[in-house]
Amino acid sequence: MFSINIYLRFALIALFLIGGILLTVFFGFWYAFPFYLVSIFLLVGYIMLGTIQSAGTLMQAGDLEGAEKRLDLTFFPKWLFATNKAFYYILKGTFAAQRKDINESEKWLKLAQEVKVPTDNERAMIELQLAGINASKGKWKQAELHMRTVKQYKITEPTLKTQIADFEKMFAQRGQAQAASKIGYSGGVMRPGGKRKRPKMR
Repeated sequence: MFSINIYLRFALIALFLIGGILLTVFFGFWYAFPFYLVSIFLLVGYIMLGTIQSAGTLMQAGDLEGAEKRLDLTFFPKWLFATNKAFYYILKGTFAAQRKDINESEKWLKLAQEVKVPTDNERAMIELQLAGINASKGKWKQAELHMRTVKQYKITEPTLKTQIADFEKMFAQRGQAQAASKIGYSGGVMRPGGKRKRPKMR
Protein backbone atom coordinates (compact mmCIF):
# COMPACT_ATOMS: atom_id res chain seq x y z
CA MET A 1 0.00 0.00 0.00
CA PHE A 2 1.26 3.47 -0.95
CA SER A 3 2.09 5.71 1.98
CA ILE A 4 3.74 9.10 2.42
CA ASN A 5 6.59 9.51 4.87
CA ILE A 6 5.08 11.07 7.97
CA TYR A 7 7.59 13.95 8.10
CA LEU A 8 6.99 14.69 4.42
CA ARG A 9 3.23 14.61 5.08
CA PHE A 10 3.57 17.14 7.92
CA ALA A 11 5.73 19.38 5.69
CA LEU A 12 3.24 19.22 2.80
CA ILE A 13 0.29 19.99 5.10
CA ALA A 14 2.10 23.07 6.40
CA LEU A 15 3.28 24.10 2.91
CA PHE A 16 -0.15 23.89 1.27
CA LEU A 17 -1.87 25.53 4.23
CA ILE A 18 0.54 28.48 4.29
CA GLY A 19 0.34 28.73 0.49
CA GLY A 20 -3.45 28.80 0.71
CA ILE A 21 -3.41 31.56 3.31
CA LEU A 22 -1.04 33.69 1.22
CA LEU A 23 -3.11 33.23 -1.94
CA THR A 24 -6.27 34.13 0.00
CA VAL A 25 -4.67 37.36 1.22
CA PHE A 26 -3.33 38.49 -2.16
CA PHE A 27 -5.72 36.97 -4.71
CA GLY A 28 -8.82 35.70 -2.91
CA PHE A 29 -10.22 32.46 -1.56
CA TRP A 30 -10.98 30.68 -4.86
CA TYR A 31 -7.36 30.90 -6.01
CA ALA A 32 -6.34 29.32 -2.70
CA PHE A 33 -9.06 26.67 -2.64
CA PRO A 34 -6.98 23.87 -4.32
CA PHE A 35 -4.22 24.41 -1.75
CA TYR A 36 -6.67 24.15 1.12
CA LEU A 37 -8.18 21.05 -0.44
CA VAL A 38 -4.83 19.24 -0.70
CA SER A 39 -3.90 20.30 2.83
CA ILE A 40 -7.22 18.98 4.22
CA PHE A 41 -6.87 15.73 2.23
CA LEU A 42 -3.40 15.08 3.68
CA LEU A 43 -4.52 15.99 7.20
CA VAL A 44 -7.61 13.75 7.10
CA GLY A 45 -5.48 10.88 5.76
CA TYR A 46 -3.11 11.30 8.70
CA ILE A 47 -5.92 11.49 11.26
CA MET A 48 -7.71 8.39 9.92
CA LEU A 49 -4.65 6.22 9.20
CA GLY A 50 -2.02 7.46 11.65
CA THR A 51 1.50 6.03 11.43
CA ILE A 52 0.50 2.39 11.87
CA GLN A 53 1.76 1.15 8.51
CA SER A 54 5.20 2.75 8.73
CA ALA A 55 5.59 1.67 12.38
CA GLY A 56 4.72 -1.91 11.39
CA THR A 57 7.27 -1.79 8.55
CA LEU A 58 10.01 -0.64 10.94
CA MET A 59 9.01 -3.36 13.40
CA GLN A 60 9.26 -6.07 10.72
CA ALA A 61 12.73 -4.76 9.88
CA GLY A 62 13.72 -5.29 13.53
CA ASP A 63 13.91 -1.59 14.45
CA LEU A 64 11.68 -1.74 17.54
CA GLU A 65 12.87 1.55 18.96
CA GLY A 66 12.27 3.35 15.67
CA ALA A 67 8.88 1.66 15.31
CA GLU A 68 7.76 2.82 18.75
CA LYS A 69 8.89 6.38 18.07
CA ARG A 70 7.04 6.34 14.74
CA LEU A 71 3.89 5.01 16.41
CA ASP A 72 4.06 7.82 18.97
CA LEU A 73 3.61 10.27 16.07
CA THR A 74 -0.03 9.14 15.94
CA PHE A 75 -1.45 11.91 18.09
CA PHE A 76 -5.15 11.06 17.75
CA PRO A 77 -5.50 7.26 18.10
CA LYS A 78 -9.19 7.45 19.02
CA TRP A 79 -9.96 8.97 15.60
CA LEU A 80 -8.31 6.20 13.59
CA PHE A 81 -10.20 3.76 11.40
CA ALA A 82 -11.27 0.71 13.45
CA THR A 83 -8.58 -1.61 12.05
CA ASN A 84 -5.83 0.97 12.42
CA LYS A 85 -6.99 1.79 15.94
CA ALA A 86 -6.87 -1.89 16.90
CA PHE A 87 -3.38 -2.28 15.43
CA TYR A 88 -2.27 0.88 17.24
CA TYR A 89 -3.29 -0.71 20.56
CA ILE A 90 -1.77 -4.07 19.54
CA LEU A 91 1.56 -2.44 18.69
CA LYS A 92 1.52 -0.48 21.95
CA GLY A 93 0.90 -3.75 23.78
CA THR A 94 3.69 -5.45 21.85
CA PHE A 95 6.20 -2.71 22.72
CA ALA A 96 5.19 -2.90 26.39
CA ALA A 97 5.70 -6.68 26.31
CA GLN A 98 9.18 -6.16 24.83
CA ARG A 99 9.98 -4.06 27.90
CA LYS A 100 8.65 -6.91 30.10
CA ASP A 101 5.80 -4.66 31.28
CA ILE A 102 3.10 -7.33 31.11
CA ASN A 103 0.41 -5.31 32.90
CA GLU A 104 0.88 -2.39 30.51
CA SER A 105 0.76 -4.76 27.57
CA GLU A 106 -2.47 -6.31 28.81
CA LYS A 107 -4.04 -2.86 29.23
CA TRP A 108 -3.40 -1.97 25.58
CA LEU A 109 -4.57 -5.33 24.28
CA LYS A 110 -7.82 -5.04 26.20
CA LEU A 111 -8.38 -1.69 24.50
CA ALA A 112 -7.78 -3.44 21.16
CA GLN A 113 -10.29 -6.10 22.19
CA GLU A 114 -12.99 -3.43 22.55
CA VAL A 115 -12.52 -2.21 18.97
CA LYS A 116 -14.88 -3.70 16.38
CA VAL A 117 -12.29 -4.92 13.87
CA PRO A 118 -13.63 -6.18 10.53
CA THR A 119 -12.10 -9.68 10.27
CA ASP A 120 -11.85 -12.82 12.40
CA ASN A 121 -8.08 -12.93 11.84
CA GLU A 122 -7.65 -9.64 13.68
CA ARG A 123 -9.99 -10.68 16.50
CA ALA A 124 -8.16 -13.97 16.90
CA MET A 125 -4.79 -12.21 16.97
CA ILE A 126 -5.89 -10.04 19.90
CA GLU A 127 -7.36 -12.99 21.83
CA LEU A 128 -4.22 -15.07 21.24
CA GLN A 129 -1.97 -12.34 22.63
CA LEU A 130 -4.20 -11.98 25.69
CA ALA A 131 -4.06 -15.75 26.16
CA GLY A 132 -0.27 -15.57 26.05
CA ILE A 133 -0.17 -12.79 28.64
CA ASN A 134 -2.44 -14.70 31.01
CA ALA A 135 -0.37 -17.85 30.52
CA SER A 136 2.80 -15.92 31.40
CA LYS A 137 1.08 -14.83 34.63
CA GLY A 138 0.06 -18.40 35.41
CA LYS A 139 -3.63 -17.54 34.89
CA TRP A 140 -4.37 -20.64 32.88
CA LYS A 141 -8.15 -20.50 33.26
CA GLN A 142 -8.27 -17.03 31.72
CA ALA A 143 -5.86 -18.13 29.00
CA GLU A 144 -8.13 -21.06 28.22
CA LEU A 145 -11.15 -18.75 27.94
CA HIS A 146 -9.32 -16.61 25.40
CA MET A 147 -8.37 -19.71 23.41
CA ARG A 148 -11.99 -20.85 23.38
CA THR A 149 -12.89 -17.49 21.87
CA VAL A 150 -10.16 -17.95 19.26
CA LYS A 151 -11.73 -21.28 18.27
CA GLN A 152 -14.97 -19.51 17.42
CA TYR A 153 -13.32 -17.45 14.67
CA LYS A 154 -12.76 -18.45 11.06
CA ILE A 155 -9.02 -17.98 10.67
CA THR A 156 -7.49 -17.80 7.19
CA GLU A 157 -4.04 -16.34 7.90
CA PRO A 158 -1.43 -19.20 7.76
CA THR A 159 1.02 -17.52 10.16
CA LEU A 160 -1.72 -16.96 12.72
CA LYS A 161 -2.83 -20.59 12.38
CA THR A 162 0.74 -21.70 13.15
CA GLN A 163 0.95 -19.43 16.20
CA ILE A 164 -2.33 -20.81 17.52
CA ALA A 165 -1.17 -24.40 16.97
CA ASP A 166 2.11 -23.66 18.81
CA PHE A 167 0.23 -22.16 21.75
CA GLU A 168 -2.12 -25.15 21.91
CA LYS A 169 0.89 -27.51 22.03
CA MET A 170 2.36 -25.52 24.90
CA PHE A 171 -1.01 -25.55 26.62
CA ALA A 172 -1.32 -29.33 26.21
CA GLN A 173 2.19 -29.91 27.53
CA ARG A 174 1.38 -27.81 30.56
CA GLY A 175 -1.74 -29.94 31.17
CA GLN A 176 0.25 -33.16 30.89
CA ALA A 177 2.83 -31.86 33.35
CA GLN A 178 0.11 -30.98 35.85
CA ALA A 179 -1.49 -34.42 35.51
CA ALA A 180 1.86 -36.10 36.04
CA SER A 181 2.56 -34.01 39.13
CA LYS A 182 -0.71 -35.13 40.70
CA ILE A 183 0.18 -38.83 40.51
CA GLY A 184 3.84 -38.23 41.29
CA TYR A 185 5.30 -39.33 37.99
CA SER A 186 6.92 -37.57 35.04
CA GLY A 187 8.23 -39.75 32.25
CA GLY A 188 8.00 -42.85 34.43
CA VAL A 189 10.21 -41.40 37.18
CA MET A 190 8.89 -40.85 40.71
CA ARG A 191 8.86 -37.19 41.57
CA PRO A 192 9.30 -35.73 45.04
CA GLY A 193 5.96 -35.32 46.69
CA GLY A 194 4.36 -38.16 44.71
CA LYS A 195 2.18 -40.57 46.63
CA ARG A 196 3.73 -44.00 47.34
CA LYS A 197 2.51 -46.91 49.36
CA ARG A 198 4.76 -47.78 52.23
CA PRO A 199 5.95 -51.42 52.27
CA LYS A 200 4.36 -53.64 54.87
CA MET A 201 6.46 -54.15 57.98
CA ARG A 202 7.33 -57.77 58.78
